[in-house]
Amino acid sequence: MQTGTLVWGAFTSLGVTALLTASHLAYAALRWIGAAYLIWMGARMLRDTFRGLPTADADDSLLAAGADSVSGGWRQGTLTNLLNPKMGAFYVAVLPQFIPPGTSHFTMGLLLTTVHILIGLLWSAVLIGFARVLQGWLRKPQARRLLDRITGTIIGVFGIRLALSN
Repeated sequence: MQTGTLVWGAFTSLGVTALLTASHLAYAALRWIGAAYLIWMGARMLRDTFRGLPTADADDSLLAAGADSVSGGWRQGTLTNLLNPKMGAFYVAVLPQFIPPGTSHFTMGLLLTTVHILIGLLWSAVLIGFARVLQGWLRKPQARRLLDRITGTIIGVFGIRLALSN
């Protein structure tokens, strides 16, 4: 997911995302694509929990191939972030005001983006720490189904909300 943040920060630093906010058509297209992706992802998570598809066993490695792999999670997080037009709008609205006059917009923009990424990584580390504490419960198939149903519902609702927003 932080890769997507880096891309948005680089695009903003280069002035590319200003085009996104200036073009209603480009923003709307990205918004609809992002909303469709979120709705599809949420519906798939919900469908899989009700179909009784196998959940990860305690012996499964996080590095194994498949949906629960590190590379699969990275791809899903990056794509989700890149298809979020509000991320681009956020960077266009927030980033430029913190770039001091006379400095390189690209360099300072990437530096500020890096700070944002580091804060995100710190937050992720906290979440991982809590997940380690709850590891025994989280490995149970019932917990996995419950969390996938909750997460799938929330992601789907976010997609619907994104589709209906202006």
